[in-house]
Amino acid sequence: MLDAAADLLLGGRCAGCERPGRVLCGDCAAALPDGAFPAWPSPVPPGLVPPWAAAPYDGLVRSLLLGHKERRLLGLRRPLGGLLAAAVGEAVAGCVPAGPVVLVPVPSRPVTVRARGHDPTYTVTATAAQLLRRAGRDAIAVRLLRTRPGLVDQAGLDAAARAANLAGSLTCPAPALRRLARRRAAGSVVVCDDVLTTGATAREAQRALDTVGLHVAAVAVVAATARRRTPTGPRF
Repeated sequence: MLDAAADLLLGGRCAGCERPGRVLCGDCAAALPDGAFPAWPSPVPPGLVPPWAAAPYDGLVRSLLLGHKERRLLGLRRPLGGLLAAAVGEAVAGCVPAGPVVLVPVPSRPVTVRARGHDPTYTVTATAAQLLRRAGRDAIAVRLLRTRPGLVDQAGLDAAARAANLAGSLTCPAPALRRLARRRAAGSVVVCDDVLTTGATAREAQRALDTVGLHVAAVAVVAATARRRTPTGPRF
Protein backbone atom coordinates (compact mmCIF):
# COMPACT_ATOMS: atom_id res chain seq x y z
CA MET A 1 0.00 0.00 0.00
CA LEU A 2 2.80 2.44 0.85
CA ASP A 3 4.59 1.62 -2.42
CA ALA A 4 1.40 2.26 -4.35
CA ALA A 5 0.79 5.60 -2.61
CA ALA A 6 4.36 6.73 -3.24
CA ASP A 7 4.15 5.77 -6.90
CA LEU A 8 0.94 7.72 -7.36
CA LEU A 9 2.32 10.80 -5.62
CA LEU A 10 5.55 10.70 -7.62
CA GLY A 11 3.90 9.94 -10.93
CA GLY A 12 4.98 6.30 -11.02
CA ARG A 13 4.19 3.83 -13.77
CA CYS A 14 3.86 0.09 -13.97
CA ALA A 15 7.26 -1.44 -14.70
CA GLY A 16 5.60 -3.92 -17.03
CA CYS A 17 3.18 -1.94 -19.20
CA GLU A 18 3.96 1.71 -18.31
CA ARG A 19 0.41 2.30 -17.10
CA PRO A 20 0.35 5.24 -14.65
CA GLY A 21 -0.05 4.25 -11.01
CA ARG A 22 1.42 1.31 -9.12
CA VAL A 23 4.89 -0.05 -9.75
CA LEU A 24 3.17 -3.26 -10.91
CA CYS A 25 -0.43 -3.03 -12.08
CA GLY A 26 -3.02 -5.70 -11.40
CA ASP A 27 -3.07 -6.96 -14.98
CA CYS A 28 0.71 -7.43 -15.10
CA ALA A 29 0.74 -9.06 -11.68
CA ALA A 30 -1.90 -11.53 -12.86
CA ALA A 31 0.19 -12.31 -15.95
CA LEU A 32 3.21 -13.49 -13.95
CA PRO A 33 3.92 -17.24 -14.10
CA ASP A 34 3.06 -19.36 -11.08
CA GLY A 35 5.36 -22.35 -11.57
CA ALA A 36 8.92 -23.16 -12.60
CA PHE A 37 10.81 -25.35 -15.06
CA PRO A 38 14.23 -27.04 -15.33
CA ALA A 39 16.55 -24.43 -16.86
CA TRP A 40 19.60 -26.42 -17.99
CA PRO A 41 22.15 -24.31 -19.89
CA SER A 42 23.32 -25.44 -23.31
CA PRO A 43 26.09 -26.53 -22.96
CA VAL A 44 25.83 -27.53 -19.30
CA PRO A 45 28.83 -26.63 -17.10
CA PRO A 46 30.28 -29.93 -15.85
CA GLY A 47 28.92 -30.89 -12.45
CA LEU A 48 26.16 -28.26 -12.28
CA VAL A 49 23.31 -29.26 -9.95
CA PRO A 50 19.73 -29.01 -11.27
CA PRO A 51 18.80 -25.39 -12.08
CA TRP A 52 15.21 -24.16 -11.91
CA ALA A 53 13.71 -20.92 -13.25
CA ALA A 54 10.31 -19.33 -12.81
CA ALA A 55 10.24 -17.65 -16.23
CA PRO A 56 12.14 -17.01 -19.45
CA TYR A 57 14.22 -13.84 -19.35
CA ASP A 58 12.09 -11.73 -21.67
CA GLY A 59 9.00 -9.57 -21.77
CA LEU A 60 7.35 -8.69 -18.48
CA VAL A 61 9.75 -10.54 -16.18
CA ARG A 62 12.79 -9.00 -17.85
CA SER A 63 11.27 -5.53 -17.38
CA LEU A 64 10.64 -6.21 -13.70
CA LEU A 65 14.16 -7.49 -13.09
CA LEU A 66 15.74 -4.48 -14.81
CA GLY A 67 13.40 -2.09 -13.02
CA HIS A 68 14.30 -3.51 -9.64
CA LYS A 69 18.03 -3.83 -10.30
CA GLU A 70 18.85 -0.70 -12.29
CA ARG A 71 16.00 1.74 -11.50
CA ARG A 72 15.67 0.88 -7.78
CA LEU A 73 11.94 0.10 -8.05
CA LEU A 74 12.05 -1.52 -4.64
CA GLY A 75 8.34 -2.31 -4.65
CA LEU A 76 9.12 -5.07 -7.16
CA ARG A 77 10.93 -7.14 -4.54
CA ARG A 78 7.66 -8.86 -3.55
CA PRO A 79 6.60 -10.15 -7.00
CA LEU A 80 10.19 -11.07 -7.90
CA GLY A 81 10.60 -12.81 -4.55
CA GLY A 82 7.43 -14.74 -5.31
CA LEU A 83 8.86 -15.93 -8.61
CA LEU A 84 12.10 -17.01 -6.95
CA ALA A 85 10.15 -18.78 -4.21
CA ALA A 86 8.30 -20.74 -6.90
CA ALA A 87 11.62 -21.82 -8.44
CA VAL A 88 12.97 -22.83 -5.03
CA GLY A 89 9.77 -24.74 -4.31
CA GLU A 90 10.13 -26.79 -7.48
CA ALA A 91 13.83 -27.39 -6.80
CA VAL A 92 13.06 -28.51 -3.25
CA ALA A 93 10.20 -30.74 -4.36
CA GLY A 94 12.34 -32.38 -7.01
CA CYS A 95 15.61 -33.12 -5.27
CA VAL A 96 15.72 -31.97 -1.63
CA PRO A 97 14.33 -34.00 1.31
CA ALA A 98 11.89 -32.22 3.62
CA GLY A 99 13.76 -30.06 6.13
CA PRO A 100 15.43 -26.67 6.48
CA VAL A 101 16.44 -24.90 3.27
CA VAL A 102 19.27 -22.38 3.14
CA LEU A 103 19.02 -19.91 0.26
CA VAL A 104 22.43 -18.52 -0.70
CA PRO A 105 22.35 -15.48 -3.00
CA VAL A 106 25.05 -15.06 -5.62
CA PRO A 107 26.93 -11.93 -4.52
CA SER A 108 27.47 -8.86 -6.65
CA ARG A 109 30.76 -7.00 -6.68
CA PRO A 110 30.89 -4.40 -3.86
CA VAL A 111 31.46 -1.61 -6.37
CA THR A 112 28.28 -2.63 -8.20
CA VAL A 113 26.23 -2.67 -4.99
CA ARG A 114 27.53 0.79 -4.06
CA ALA A 115 26.73 2.16 -7.51
CA ARG A 116 23.17 0.80 -7.44
CA GLY A 117 22.56 1.80 -3.84
CA HIS A 118 21.11 -1.60 -2.98
CA ASP A 119 21.74 -5.35 -3.30
CA PRO A 120 18.90 -6.62 -5.52
CA THR A 121 19.83 -10.31 -5.54
CA TYR A 122 19.99 -10.54 -1.76
CA THR A 123 16.74 -8.55 -1.39
CA VAL A 124 14.84 -10.87 -3.73
CA THR A 125 16.38 -13.97 -2.08
CA ALA A 126 15.46 -12.76 1.41
CA THR A 127 11.92 -12.02 0.21
CA ALA A 128 11.66 -15.52 -1.28
CA ALA A 129 12.75 -17.04 2.04
CA GLN A 130 10.13 -14.98 3.87
CA LEU A 131 7.39 -16.13 1.49
CA LEU A 132 8.47 -19.76 1.83
CA ARG A 133 8.28 -19.46 5.64
CA ARG A 134 4.77 -18.06 5.36
CA ALA A 135 3.89 -21.13 3.29
CA GLY A 136 5.18 -23.39 6.05
CA ARG A 137 8.70 -24.12 4.79
CA ASP A 138 11.70 -23.71 7.11
CA ALA A 139 13.75 -21.41 4.88
CA ILE A 140 16.37 -18.74 5.53
CA ALA A 141 18.50 -16.53 3.28
CA VAL A 142 22.15 -16.25 4.27
CA ARG A 143 24.97 -14.25 2.70
CA LEU A 144 27.65 -16.95 2.61
CA LEU A 145 29.58 -15.97 -0.53
CA ARG A 146 31.96 -13.09 -1.22
CA THR A 147 33.64 -12.00 -4.44
CA ARG A 148 37.41 -12.00 -4.80
CA PRO A 149 39.27 -8.94 -6.16
CA GLY A 150 39.69 -8.92 -9.93
CA LEU A 151 36.20 -10.03 -10.89
CA VAL A 152 34.88 -7.94 -13.78
CA ASP A 153 31.36 -7.25 -15.02
CA GLN A 154 29.94 -10.26 -16.88
CA ALA A 155 27.87 -8.19 -19.34
CA GLY A 156 28.96 -8.75 -22.93
CA LEU A 157 31.17 -11.76 -22.18
CA ASP A 158 30.65 -15.02 -24.06
CA ALA A 159 30.43 -18.39 -22.32
CA ALA A 160 34.19 -19.05 -22.37
CA ALA A 161 35.04 -15.55 -21.14
CA ARG A 162 32.45 -15.80 -18.36
CA ALA A 163 33.90 -19.09 -17.17
CA ALA A 164 37.45 -17.68 -17.20
CA ASN A 165 36.38 -14.51 -15.38
CA LEU A 166 34.52 -16.47 -12.71
CA ALA A 167 37.08 -19.22 -12.07
CA GLY A 168 37.96 -19.01 -8.37
CA SER A 169 36.14 -15.68 -8.05
CA LEU A 170 33.87 -16.61 -5.13
CA THR A 171 34.77 -17.63 -1.61
CA CYS A 172 32.90 -18.62 1.55
CA PRO A 173 34.65 -16.99 4.54
CA ALA A 174 34.75 -18.72 7.93
CA PRO A 175 32.72 -15.98 9.73
CA ALA A 176 29.84 -16.57 7.32
CA LEU A 177 29.92 -20.29 8.10
CA ARG A 178 29.85 -19.56 11.83
CA ARG A 179 26.81 -17.32 11.37
CA LEU A 180 25.07 -20.11 9.48
CA ALA A 181 25.94 -22.65 12.20
CA ARG A 182 24.36 -20.39 14.81
CA ARG A 183 21.14 -20.13 12.81
CA ARG A 184 20.81 -23.69 11.49
CA ALA A 185 22.63 -26.86 12.50
CA ALA A 186 21.81 -28.39 9.10
CA GLY A 187 19.97 -27.52 5.95
CA SER A 188 19.83 -28.13 2.22
CA VAL A 189 21.57 -25.38 0.27
CA VAL A 190 20.03 -23.75 -2.82
CA VAL A 191 22.07 -21.19 -4.77
CA CYS A 192 19.85 -18.24 -5.82
CA ASP A 193 20.30 -15.62 -8.53
CA ASP A 194 18.18 -13.31 -10.64
CA VAL A 195 19.08 -14.60 -14.14
CA LEU A 196 20.73 -17.80 -15.39
CA THR A 197 22.66 -17.32 -18.63
CA THR A 198 25.51 -19.76 -19.26
CA GLY A 199 25.42 -21.32 -15.80
CA ALA A 200 29.03 -20.27 -15.10
CA THR A 201 28.11 -18.07 -12.14
CA ALA A 202 25.93 -20.72 -10.55
CA ARG A 203 28.62 -23.35 -11.03
CA GLU A 204 31.25 -21.13 -9.41
CA ALA A 205 28.95 -20.48 -6.45
CA GLN A 206 28.40 -24.22 -6.15
CA ARG A 207 32.18 -24.84 -6.23
CA ALA A 208 32.87 -22.27 -3.51
CA LEU A 209 30.25 -23.81 -1.21
CA ASP A 210 31.38 -27.37 -1.94
CA THR A 211 34.93 -26.36 -1.00
CA VAL A 212 33.88 -25.62 2.59
CA GLY A 213 31.80 -28.77 2.89
CA LEU A 214 28.34 -27.42 2.04
CA HIS A 215 26.48 -29.63 -0.41
CA VAL A 216 24.47 -27.60 -2.93
CA ALA A 217 21.23 -29.37 -3.81
CA ALA A 218 19.96 -27.07 -6.57
CA VAL A 219 20.07 -23.67 -8.24
CA ALA A 220 16.99 -21.43 -8.36
CA VAL A 221 16.61 -18.23 -10.39
CA VAL A 222 13.87 -15.79 -11.26
CA ALA A 223 14.49 -16.15 -14.99
CA ALA A 224 16.66 -17.94 -17.54
CA THR A 225 17.79 -16.65 -20.91
CA ALA A 226 16.66 -18.14 -24.22
CA ARG A 227 19.85 -20.23 -24.33
CA ARG A 228 18.06 -22.56 -21.91
CA ARG A 229 16.46 -25.85 -22.79
CA THR A 230 15.06 -28.72 -20.77
CA PRO A 231 16.89 -32.06 -21.00
CA THR A 232 13.92 -33.69 -22.77
CA GLY A 233 12.21 -30.79 -24.44
CA PRO A 234 12.75 -28.16 -27.13
CA ARG A 235 14.41 -24.82 -26.61
CA PHE A 236 11.91 -22.19 -25.56
